[in-house]
Amino acid sequence: MRKPLQTSLLAALLLAGFHHSALAADKKPPAAEAPGTGNGFQLPPFPADAHVAQSATAGGHTLSYTATVGSLPVRDDTGKVIAQVMFTAYTMPGKNRPVTFALNGGPGASSVYLNLGAIGPKKVNFGVEGDNPSDPAMLHDNPGTWLGFTDLVFIDPVGTGFSRALVDDKEATKDFYSTNSDIHYLSRIIYDWLLKNGRMESRKYLVGESYGGFRGPRITDYLQTQLGVAMNGVVLLSPYLDPAASDDENVSPLPWMLTLPSIAAAHLEREGKLDAQSMQSIIDYTRTTYADTLMQGRSNPAATDAMIRKVTALTGLDPLFVQRSGGRLETQAYLREVYRAEGKLGSRYDSNVTAWDPFPYAPHQTSGDPILNGIIAPTTTAMVNFVTQTVGWKYDGRYSALSYDVGRMWHDDEDANNGSVAQLREAVANDPGLRVLIAHGWDDLSCPFMASVLIVDQMPAMGDPTRVQVKEYPGGHMFYARPSSQADLLRDVKTLYGVN
Repeated sequence: MRKPLQTSLLAALLLAGFHHSALAADKKPPAAEAPGTGNGFQLPPFPADAHVAQSATAGGHTLSYTATVGSLPVRDDTGKVIAQVMFTAYTMPGKNRPVTFALNGGPGASSVYLNLGAIGPKKVNFGVEGDNPSDPAMLHDNPGTWLGFTDLVFIDPVGTGFSRALVDDKEATKDFYSTNSDIHYLSRIIYDWLLKNGRMESRKYLVGESYGGFRGPRITDYLQTQLGVAMNGVVLLSPYLDPAASDDENVSPLPWMLTLPSIAAAHLEREGKLDAQSMQSIIDYTRTTYADTLMQGRSNPAATDAMIRKVTALTGLDPLFVQRSGGRLETQAYLREVYRAEGKLGSRYDSNVTAWDPFPYAPHQTSGDPILNGIIAPTTTAMVNFVTQTVGWKYDGRYSALSYDVGRMWHDDEDANNGSVAQLREAVANDPGLRVLIAHGWDDLSCPFMASVLIVDQMPAMGDPTRVQVKEYPGGHMFYARPSSQADLLRDVKTLYGVN
């Protein structure tokens, strides 16, 4: 059984050649007997919430806002504080403005990617071809920010960013690093922020990226049914909704159906031919002739030969490679093969973002992912400077944009491989006013868009089929790194929020 972590942001780091010694270097001691104990030395307590007035220009308008960096406690059933969760909030004047809570994925990823890449008022460049880790990590106004129509609250789960457990690893694993406990305490953090800031009456939205997209429906359902907080809308960016969809590679056509359209999209983009009309024909072929031919297997050699020719044409790959793969294109093999002649590798998060392959003659890829290798430095530098220098939330702990410790300690509960589709359906059924936007980049092979297309097409309409929509854009997992795709996302999100 495949686990959600295996296709998450953090897992790609762990599975792509990081050594055990690198993980062990950040292990916590066996027990943390006092607040702030971790990484082998005594850390000071979190400072009080800090605020700074800022402005940004977006859409021809100047946004004057307050940036706040602060923390909220996590308590156990006895009331003891067992963790502290850091948040970054951007708020503007106005009674009961909508408020949007943002979570990234991993598990083990902080919210910096949504904050300084997708929807916050400032951004740092990362995630596209030509970006380098050593480029200056300079913040600039984000033309795609959502702050013009909603306040924003970015939450760093325990073990990410500066957020920290105040209990030992064994207890932290139970309380924070499992599928269900993760949902329960993060939902409570949202409730507590609303209560602390007097925002219970505000319209409420949730945005989750990658494994944050796995969290999104579950948090929405838990808030609705357990904590009495109803979301007005949910935006899932490159979500990982159904781990089981990529299982059973020996029999089911689904694993290959999910990735073929994204591989074909990357080829179209390299040829300058990528558009929605071309992609629709590929989607139609994938869910009909391709799926049917895979199910027939060796019983229909003529159909198989025709399928291999078609897949070769759609992907631009070596015909022999496609033939020997049986038209079933395994992701990592494809990412090496497509750029093998250039001595490069493609990224599973956007296969048209490349890096040199340092071990081109190894039987398997042994280096890290081209995008993930390049985003840690600029996002970490920019966020630490923003938090500690610009806002003035002074703290001496280590900031973890992607935490290896969380990945090491994470474990799935029994229902994890069932994904979050059941909770998505239930949340939409529970609230006829709830609207959901699922957004993907066509080139993403970590969380392929085709999975969400098939999932939503199987959902009952529940009165209005437009309440749950799937949108695709040029780009990969972080498609918002491309200005045109970010602008298109902003347009679709405004529709969801009901603003011009």
